[in-house]
Amino acid sequence: MKVAVYHPWVYLKGGAERTILELAQRSRHDWTIYTNHFDREGTFPEFGDLPVVELGRVSVRRTVLHVGIAALRVLLDRIPLDGHSALMISSEGLGNLLALRALGLPVFCFCHTPLKIVYDPFTRARYLAERPSILSRCAVQAYTAVDRLAWRNYERVFCNSHEVANRVRNAGLAPRDRLEVVHPGVDLDRFDPNGSSEPFFLLAGRIAKTKNVELGIDAFRRFKERTPGAAHFRLLIAGMVDAKSQPYYRALRARVGEADDITFVVGPSDAVLFDLYRRCYATLFTALNEDWGLVVLEAMASGKPVVSVGRGGPCESVVDGETGYLLPADPDAFASTMGRLVAQPQLVARLGAAGRRRASAFTWDVFVSRIDRYVEALAGLPIGADEPREAVVVGGRT
Repeated sequence: MKVAVYHPWVYLKGGAERTILELAQRSRHDWTIYTNHFDREGTFPEFGDLPVVELGRVSVRRTVLHVGIAALRVLLDRIPLDGHSALMISSEGLGNLLALRALGLPVFCFCHTPLKIVYDPFTRARYLAERPSILSRCAVQAYTAVDRLAWRNYERVFCNSHEVANRVRNAGLAPRDRLEVVHPGVDLDRFDPNGSSEPFFLLAGRIAKTKNVELGIDAFRRFKERTPGAAHFRLLIAGMVDAKSQPYYRALRARVGEADDITFVVGPSDAVLFDLYRRCYATLFTALNEDWGLVVLEAMASGKPVVSVGRGGPCESVVDGETGYLLPADPDAFASTMGRLVAQPQLVARLGAAGRRRASAFTWDVFVSRIDRYVEALAGLPIGADEPREAVVVGGRT
């Protein structure tokens, strides 16, 4: 069966791109990926082996003007959907506009998050503080009005976490009986849980403002100041930096200054990143209100404890005190916990082993199987009785 997926921008190495990639590679159906911006060099190289169709190209800049132009393009571009049985819109915000159009086939949504500057209070507060103009506020209000209309046209909304499902439900975007949580997963075979524990903490993921990397930098410095025998520890910050995040990256570099114990690893390949997971002592996750957090799963799959902000998606994967720690977004809290881990290597080993077991509960096979079964149900095809059924419905039944 042929199925289409639309994601406005395929140009990063992030959780949304990883989710689309794993779905297209593992599904028993044939997926065509439609996008308005495909950066073959910037995203995961495996996309080069998949059917990716770039529609009218739009900028990835996030100014009101550029987003407005992109929105018009989404509304007006023709997507060649003949021969497809269904369309999945991969939603982080702008893609929902496509659902306003009469497309002639069933349309459902996989929601990474409804637009965070509108529906996540932490992101919205930061956005409006940095852009206090009336134009920014009017743009948010205009988007919200149109977005609510688009959500009405989804047959079903799959959410990557309960955090995201709550955002959708609390905003009144979709009723409970059309919402379902199905967690993106991790491939345990790609991660080595038997690596060394070298003296560095790893803060992995995109280097972007929403990831709150400065928390990790400040916490690491306080940890070094307060922990006897920790002088040889380092902090490695590993992730990609896209064009819009360059000013933030420069600000982080300025914050670090001449310090030689904090290192940036920009644009690591999967092989490099997975090796860092394997060798690090423990991992930090500092995003203020993460949607889900594949990085957290990857760290646990590598047998490493996760020290995370106790908010959002990580609260659904990290078991506090068992696979890591869920903390306030406070440098002192992070520094204290980092010191505790350094003082108790046996605790690090125990948390890491439990994390590996915990990560095994979130697999790509379960995720892909649920999406496959749904598109088969839309087409009236029989569903295999032996398929795993671990998705969670938010109201109603699978």
